[in-house]
Amino acid sequence: MTASALVVGLGSRDRGDDGIGPAVAEAVATLALPGVHVVEQEDPTALLDLVAEHDVAVVVDAVRSGSPPGTVRAWDVGAAPAPADGWTATGRGGTHAFGLATAVELGRALHRLPPRLVVVGVDGADFDIGAPLSAAVAAAVPAAVAGVCSALREVGVDVPG
Repeated sequence: MTASALVVGLGSRDRGDDGIGPAVAEAVATLALPGVHVVEQEDPTALLDLVAEHDVAVVVDAVRSGSPPGTVRAWDVGAAPAPADGWTATGRGGTHAFGLATAVELGRALHRLPPRLVVVGVDGADFDIGAPLSAAVAAAVPAAVAGVCSALREVGVDVPG
């Protein structure tokens, strides 16, 4: 099976740990996975147009779930009803507090989600403008890439390893 797959690194590289999404997207892009389109996106309001065109989408974003910085978790958020375990804690708030969870729930209400939508979240601590990734979050990049690859494998995308 070949799925139309998208990986979105959500976040801003110049806002500390919020840059985890783009950092993971960059690492996934270097794998050059056939049939997998990889993009970086700063604004969560643009997600619906991006994900609607694919069979599977994996979105990587910073989260605040109360776990230690660098903790990596995945949520299958495409399935109804919405997951409860920490799901609404995702995102930095985005444009006027419109974050990832809000974008996904809007997509659910409008029936614009792909058949499979997975969020790989990495707990962050420092979201200051101009700050780099914290050491704990930077160290979590390989685990987050592994989470993305695992989600892709589950839907039949040929991912080595």
